Amino acid sequence: MLSRLSISNYVLIDSLEISFPEGLIIITGQTGAGKSILLGALSLLTGAKADASQISPGADSCVAEAEFSIPEADERLRGLVEANEVEWDEGDSLIVRRVIYKSGRSRSFVNDTPVPLSLLSELSASLVDIHSQHKSLILIDKHFQLEILDLYAGDADALGECRRSYAALQALTRELEEARRRLEELSKNRRYSEAQLMQLQAAKLRDGELEELEEEQKALANAEEIKENLCSALELLCPEDGGADEVPGVSGGLRESSRKLQKISGYLSAAQPLADRLESARIEIDDIISEISGLNSSVDVSSSRLQSVEERMSLLYELMKKHGCRSVAELIEVRERYSKELEGSSDLEERIATLGEELAAAKRSYESSSEKLSGLRREAAPRMGAAIEKSLHELELERAAFRVEVSQASPAADGIDAVSFLFSASGRDPVDVARCASGGELSRIMLSLKVMMADLTRMPTMVFDEIDSGVSGSVADRMGKMICELGGKMQVFAITHLPQVAAKGDAHYLVSKSMDEKSGNFRTVLTRLDERGRVMELARMLSGADITAEAVANAEKLLEKGE
Repeated sequence: MLSRLSISNYVLIDSLEISFPEGLIIITGQTGAGKSILLGALSLLTGAKADASQISPGADSCVAEAEFSIPEADERLRGLVEANEVEWDEGDSLIVRRVIYKSGRSRSFVNDTPVPLSLLSELSASLVDIHSQHKSLILIDKHFQLEILDLYAGDADALGECRRSYAALQALTRELEEARRRLEELSKNRRYSEAQLMQLQAAKLRDGELEELEEEQKALANAEEIKENLCSALELLCPEDGGADEVPGVSGGLRESSRKLQKISGYLSAAQPLADRLESARIEIDDIISEISGLNSSVDVSSSRLQSVEERMSLLYELMKKHGCRSVAELIEVRERYSKELEGSSDLEERIATLGEELAAAKRSYESSSEKLSGLRREAAPRMGAAIEKSLHELELERAAFRVEVSQASPAADGIDAVSFLFSASGRDPVDVARCASGGELSRIMLSLKVMMADLTRMPTMVFDEIDSGVSGSVADRMGKMICELGGKMQVFAITHLPQVAAKGDAHYLVSKSMDEKSGNFRTVLTRLDERGRVMELARMLSGADITAEAVANAEKLLEKGE
């Protein structure tokens, strides 16, 4: 329950801190006194939209803070707080605070721990239900009607399963559509991709081949000059006119010189190293001559080979230009890409077939869960209609008929049902509440629903902002009794203009305006009334500004009846 509310610098409220008891709490005041301002400040703590216009003139920020008493058994609420890493001592109090700044930004806190605004909305769903003025119009909202029926039917598990199966169905549908789109794109380019792949595969690409071909092409194009120079080098190193008994050329000269030096090495020791060096040089020269001779023999002067090499190079250059590549290695990458693309097409076809099977199973799952949910709703609908109808009869709509109609709707996350609340004040031919109910009738229907919801949700605190709008007399008295009975089960705030309702409260607070002598501005004040104050306030509500003795007497009688 809401045990304490603190407000500062909010519109016309400079500073307010007040505690609230359990039971039915009445809030009254003249029109324009600021009851809606008080409710607006409380709404901030439920995550309502905020802006800088709500800050009192001259202030830099406004603050709304509430302390809620939480039963230890409320594991859901405690789990929600702990899941958001909010510190919670062993006590049973939860302090929610919101600060609004001139920039329009706001900050939210739970037990002094900064939290996202979304958490306030989640917490409020378990802490307080605010039925603001004119909110009875939500009765015509089809989604609200469906929510109320689900609450009454107690089908939360079935609804959750339906939503999960619908989400899975939608996800598979999107994935299948995307796979089909991709396959269609691949199919459009398949022939082209296959032709390119065949051409690249036929080319039998090999990394480094082009560099080898370029080297060979240079050699073939200059074969005659190469051969001529190689022959000249060989002629210089080993002339062909040497004697039969001598090793011709440079190699023979080195050998002969080495032999001469060896002969004198016995007399001149320095000659031997020189002889060894000459022998080493001779061996190296012989190797060079052998390699030059091999090169000379390997040089191909064939024009057909040159043509073949140039044709191969031309093919590679053409393919590189066509595919925007700078090397054969990049051409190989293009070939692999086309290959994977065509393989991917086959994989996509297999995936589409698998998705089709999964989608069919998901459809069956959704149909099963939605039909189960629909069955629970259709079974609960007549019972809920009868319960609300009974409540309306107690509120002096003795002939009223109220029906909850469940009809077929397009498949959605919440199932395959559409819900309509049908009403008739005369009891004949009920039609949609949007077409037939007056303001007073809507108020009574909404109160009946709220009482039912309070029993089902075990909401600790409920706020009614003039839910009795449009009714008076004995109907108001009966509405007051119903709200009073509700206050016996939970904490109820009733903002009202009806003395019959106000007289039922366990505590009575008066909202009034007072002028600040320093600033000359009006300020909103909330005061708890004592017994005499309650009598006078009820008398004002009965007679207006001029309070008569008769009005005071009537007020006293109302309070006696309320007790």
